[in-house]
Amino acid sequence: MREEQKNPAPDTHPEMSRMKPMLSRHKVQVLLEAGHPQQEVAQLTGMGINTVRRIGRERPVEEVDDHAQRHARKIGRPSKAKSFRKFIEDTLEKEPDLMTLEVLRRAREQGYRGGKTAFYAFVASVRPKVARYTMRFEGLPGEFTQHDFGHVDVTFLDGTLKRIHFFASRLKWSRWAEVTLVPNEQVETLVRGLAEHFTSLGGIPLLAVFDRPKTIALKWDRSGKVTEWNPVFASSVLELGIGVDVDVELCWPYRPQEKGSVERIVQWVKNSFFKQRRFHDEEDLQDQLKEWLHEINETRPSRASGVIPAERRAIELDRLRPVKIAPEDLALRYPIYVGPMGAVRFKGCSYSMPPEAACIAGTLYLYRDTVRIVAGSHEASHPRRPSTGTLSTLPEHRAARLAAISGKRGKRYLKRQDLLETGEAALVFLTELVHRRRDWSAAVDRLHELLQRHGADVMNLAFREAVQENVFSCDAVERYIVVHRTCQQSPLEAYT
Repeated sequence: MREEQKNPAPDTHPEMSRMKPMLSRHKVQVLLEAGHPQQEVAQLTGMGINTVRRIGRERPVEEVDDHAQRHARKIGRPSKAKSFRKFIEDTLEKEPDLMTLEVLRRAREQGYRGGKTAFYAFVASVRPKVARYTMRFEGLPGEFTQHDFGHVDVTFLDGTLKRIHFFASRLKWSRWAEVTLVPNEQVETLVRGLAEHFTSLGGIPLLAVFDRPKTIALKWDRSGKVTEWNPVFASSVLELGIGVDVDVELCWPYRPQEKGSVERIVQWVKNSFFKQRRFHDEEDLQDQLKEWLHEINETRPSRASGVIPAERRAIELDRLRPVKIAPEDLALRYPIYVGPMGAVRFKGCSYSMPPEAACIAGTLYLYRDTVRIVAGSHEASHPRRPSTGTLSTLPEHRAARLAAISGKRGKRYLKRQDLLETGEAALVFLTELVHRRRDWSAAVDRLHELLQRHGADVMNLAFREAVQENVFSCDAVERYIVVHRTCQQSPLEAYT
């Protein structure tokens, strides 16, 4: 082992000596100049004796840029791609946008046998650089707003990790900003966020500038012209008063010099708020977000303008147009079709319509908490989220469906189906009822009357209590209904 330290092995490959860093070469030259024997320098530096001799014959090291010096001293193996320089330059002159992969394929047809990585690096060094002009523009009062979605992974102080989605808007001239935490980045969230932010901003500007997600545009050509708008977005912004064809401009994804302003909103929120603070939980995050928005809008001068945004916004308000509709009144429009059973399926829920509306196309107006369906001359409104599962059937529609069915047997089974739609407890209750009683039709008639009188929520709770008490009679169900109806709390609260 000691012998190996005294006599280091010579370089196994001659090229290794040519690849020593310039500072290492300088160390060898300093030691040799100081009078150390070559063998001792080899031991001190860990280099082979041949390497030390070769470095000793080189001119003194004056620069430490390894790449530049290797090129100047012609150190290292020449790239095989260099012999194809003329071919590569001629090819790129004729077709500047040709992909490097295709240039490599053609070079190999001409006899290139080198590696892919070296070829790619050489092509990149000779490919003509295209200068991209970047322009920063300033808006005028009431001219632009910027909007975009963003998300960030937040680790709360208890170690919980959660992805937080947010929607950000900003008046470009005054720099007044609005940021809202949102559940997702879908079109409904975008449109409702716009309505709320425009209301908070104080009105609508001439132009609203967005990034180009599919929540806004479904198709576009290479020049950036939208060929197909998202119909839900288009109808909603028209209702708000923005104007899709005139007042909304999309930042084109292939032009980063134009869309950078929009993207910077998201990065600004991340850097200025999320990365600077720590949160106990999501509620604490919401509270700190409100404090931060108050600070950056009303107390701290903007870095871009040097003026507090609230002062500029006071001037800008005169140039904003009023929002045509309040956020709570905004309805998103979706084309629907009433099925043969007189129901509309939408996002996992079923909403009843009159039997006469069956097989008719129509429109569903989606509000924050309700839905309104119009099909021909027929119209119905439902709670958006049915309290008893995914089915919402209005009492008048049950009665109309029952009247449209001919025959006692058909009516009986339709009534039973209406009861089953109140919830899972009804399935257990009716199964026991049918198996325990030979003639169950009279009981179903009575239960259906209770359903029409008290509604699906109350019936669902009554069925659940009957099943829990293992009592399967109409009297028991009616008794539980009376208890719930006379209770001061709502049926749902009384049960829980």
